Amino acid sequence: MKIKWYVLFLGALTAALAVAAPSISLSVLFEEIAADLHLTVAQVGIIWGMGALPGIFTSLLGGAINDRLGPKRVVMFGTLLLGLTGASRALSVDFSSLIFTVMLSGMVVTIVITGLYKTIGIWFSHQQLGLAAGIISMGMALGFLLSSLLSASFFSPWLGGWRAVMYFYGLLALLLFVIWIFTPAGPDTTPGHRASVATVPMGQAIAHVASLRGVWLLGFALLGYSGCVQSTLGYLPLQLRQAGWSDISADSAVSSFHFASLLMVLPIAYLSDRLGKRKHLLVIMGMMTVTGIGFLFVAKGSLVFAPIILAGMTRDGFMALFMTYIIETDQVGSLYAGTATGLVQALASFGNFISPPMGNQLAAISPVLPYAFWALLAAAGIFSLSRTRRPSLQDSIVSANT
Repeated sequence: MKIKWYVLFLGALTAALAVAAPSISLSVLFEEIAADLHLTVAQVGIIWGMGALPGIFTSLLGGAINDRLGPKRVVMFGTLLLGLTGASRALSVDFSSLIFTVMLSGMVVTIVITGLYKTIGIWFSHQQLGLAAGIISMGMALGFLLSSLLSASFFSPWLGGWRAVMYFYGLLALLLFVIWIFTPAGPDTTPGHRASVATVPMGQAIAHVASLRGVWLLGFALLGYSGCVQSTLGYLPLQLRQAGWSDISADSAVSSFHFASLLMVLPIAYLSDRLGKRKHLLVIMGMMTVTGIGFLFVAKGSLVFAPIILAGMTRDGFMALFMTYIIETDQVGSLYAGTATGLVQALASFGNFISPPMGNQLAAISPVLPYAFWALLAAAGIFSLSRTRRPSLQDSIVSANT
């Protein structure tokens, strides 16, 4: 069915241009923004974390809305809101107003991400689910890469400053919204396909998912892992600039993280489908991230690139497998995929909220001490992941058809 590949491509494009690119652009534009709005390093950490605060409250509700209304409508209108709220960041005039506009955008991000992964759960079978999730994550990686490479070094001087960059990304999201209007909501060629897009009352979905121990363990796992990666990506370019790196060199260090991730995401997703051992791969990849971020504590000069690339190699591959692992968890499947992903994203948003300011505060003691803290946070997350029960192939098939 060719239409499902079109939907997957559109989902990956949405992940790249409406979700990833606008969000990561802040990290490389923070020096310019901080100079314009007179922000301190600690305030930058607070702003970076505040973007995740609304997700703590909206992720679970957004996931339940996805299960109730269907992901197409949620992704469509979510993309519209991402464009509007992302562009509103350009209107910020001080610390408080920037926090407010960043939080507005953060309200929608996790809802759209949840909708994208639920979409592939509807359109793709278990045998192709890992690959489909990998392509969505590849879109995220491409958006992270291009934005971190171009936002500060090219778009800002070309368009006339960081505010114009925010408007530019907002316009891209609005164009994607128009395309989603004409996209089908789901496959309807067979009774089985129609059953896969069934809806469930929100209260029932939340109560069911909240009772699942495996979903909570996955939530705490992503809290640690995502909090570590998100914090590092927000702090790294600023820390490198303050260490004397040029703007282009600092941005290229962050870009190398995303480029390594982009190269590896599809091989990792394909391997997971072939082996069927997602948990084992997730634990291995998580420990690679812990090692890479941890070594930033001691790496100097050009050697910084080695741990950055090591951590980056698995970032989006990890997220692709992780989101697939949620859908395949016992008693989740495509029916409860939105709510389960929403609960996990809510806990991850909490990690993304508290981790940047906590780590950035440690920079007053040593500029590299935050990396040690964030590596320990990720290690705690991987331990929680290791406590989950790995679904068997039969369990996964049953869950996928729940």
